[in-house]
Amino acid sequence: MVDMNKTTVRKRLLEQRAKLPHEQILKGSQGVIELVRTLAEWKNASEVLIYWPIKGEVDVRPLITELWQRNCRVLMPRCRPDAFGEMDIACAICEDELTPGPFTIMEPDAEKCPALETCQPDMALIPGVCFDRRGYRLGFGGGYYDRLLASDIMKNTVTIGLGYDFQLVEKLPVQPWDMAMDIICTEEELWRP
Repeated sequence: MVDMNKTTVRKRLLEQRAKLPHEQILKGSQGVIELVRTLAEWKNASEVLIYWPIKGEVDVRPLITELWQRNCRVLMPRCRPDAFGEMDIACAICEDELTPGPFTIMEPDAEKCPALETCQPDMALIPGVCFDRRGYRLGFGGGYYDRLLASDIMKNTVTIGLGYDFQLVEKLPVQPWDMAMDIICTEEELWRP
């Protein structure tokens, strides 16, 4: 895996994820959710950055519902239509405030949920195509999450990369701008690099 470039790794793992049966996605997602719920960071969080799943990603929708029921502040990224690779963060208080964005990913509706000028998420649950045991993440290749994770609002946030067990590898190729996660969570383990 080390000598492969990011494009090769991304293609292979996206193909593998695309072949997952629905039942395996549900079972794997449930395993991840159960492990996330064991984290003190999860139990104590009052403001969480989280994503809406697409294309076989770990389905965190039960966690989103749980956060809303706990009256936590649910923050979600929203792609900036005029700036490729950049995202704003907005707060959504229910599913009715979400709308499909430019990549058909559900995100906070700009008319109902203005971009936040300031926020300090206690934790961020981050999807990925692949993670390594040093905490590095491989996404779809647009740099959206790398830019967001490098921003000032994320400097005190515990970042947790979510994926299935096959998406955790020993070592990925890394660029200077790649941001490492604090924790990687699969259905099999919580890994603190």
